[in-house]
Amino acid sequence: MAKKVKLPADVNKKAKAIVDLLTGETEPAPDGKNPAAVALGRLGGVKGGKARAKSLTAKQRSEIAKKAAQKRWGKK
Repeated sequence: MAKKVKLPADVNKKAKAIVDLLTGETEPAPDGKNPAAVALGRLGGVKGGKARAKSLTAKQRSEIAKKAAQKRWGKK
């Protein structure tokens, strides 16, 4: 099943997007974003949390976790 692609509202941009999709010149990206930028952002997001955790000390991680737990469970 084909993925649903959101086309631009502008008639000329919509026509170009349709032609590009039909000729296979571009891959559809979510929300009309630049596919290259989406790929780069995804790469950073995938390694972001692990890289940050690796750079923190155990005490820093513990303080961050305590602060998060207070925000999460302290609401009344």
